[in-house]
Amino acid sequence: MADRITAPRRRGYREGIGGEMIAEFLGTFVLILLGVGSVAVAVVGLPGSGRQFVEFGPANWLIIAWGWGLAVVFGVYVAGGISGAHLNPAVTLAFTVRRDFPLKKVPAYWLAQLCGAFVAAALVYACYHWAIDASNAKAGLPRDESLGTYSIFATFPAEYFGDSWWGPLLDQIVGTGILLLLICALIDLKNVAPLSNLHPFLIGLVVVAIGLTFGTNAGYAINPARDFGPRLFTYFEGWGDIALPGTFGWFSSYWWIPIVGPLIGGVAGVLVYDLLIKPLITARARAMEAQEEGPATEEP
Repeated sequence: MADRITAPRRRGYREGIGGEMIAEFLGTFVLILLGVGSVAVAVVGLPGSGRQFVEFGPANWLIIAWGWGLAVVFGVYVAGGISGAHLNPAVTLAFTVRRDFPLKKVPAYWLAQLCGAFVAAALVYACYHWAIDASNAKAGLPRDESLGTYSIFATFPAEYFGDSWWGPLLDQIVGTGILLLLICALIDLKNVAPLSNLHPFLIGLVVVAIGLTFGTNAGYAINPARDFGPRLFTYFEGWGDIALPGTFGWFSSYWWIPIVGPLIGGVAGVLVYDLLIKPLITARARAMEAQEEGPATEEP
């Protein structure tokens, strides 16, 4: 009996890194399920269902932009209280660089995020493969030549870039840099951070804004797991070289850009915030504290 009282209680998987991995897996799963699902609606769902009779246009893009934004909101709500809801290897790396997250947990988080993205892509495919096959049949294209249906799952660069890797890479660096810069601002309680658990909603609006301002350059992956997990799935499902190595028409060996670009951009975003904004907030907070204390005076 004494041994039971004095022996330290073992932490179960729910309390340690295992629980955090489950949260990252499920949060990323929700993110990709709703995000990729919105692209499926815009690309093959509406056109193939008899509910849309015009070509893909601005309205379809709005579905995608808002779909991804809301996907982020609900993914963060699912995992936020357990793992911090990174849901993005670029976020995990950026927080590690700023020493807000332990380096030893990075591989576990990355694995959970990638697996969540892969499984979510598979479920979207299971729900939409009839529409995908009908779209390919209508276009007279085999799956491994159908960039349109592939784009439901993963990204590719705009045709105006040609075979240049620098333009899409810069786009991913800038887009993810903006994302992390604004995340840092939104979670900084010493700044004007939102209260009452509004962070997920506003971070989702950041993603909507990025989609509306930078999205057409390279599909605004801004998340290595978001792109590579579904890309890996499409490779196994028959999209071939379009998925890996990412070659079609005007682009080739594109697969690494939505991985490297966001990782660089995420680190750049937190460094910009921490070097330019955080010191000002700290200095002003100290100045206000000094004013509140005031000079010591003797009582009359």
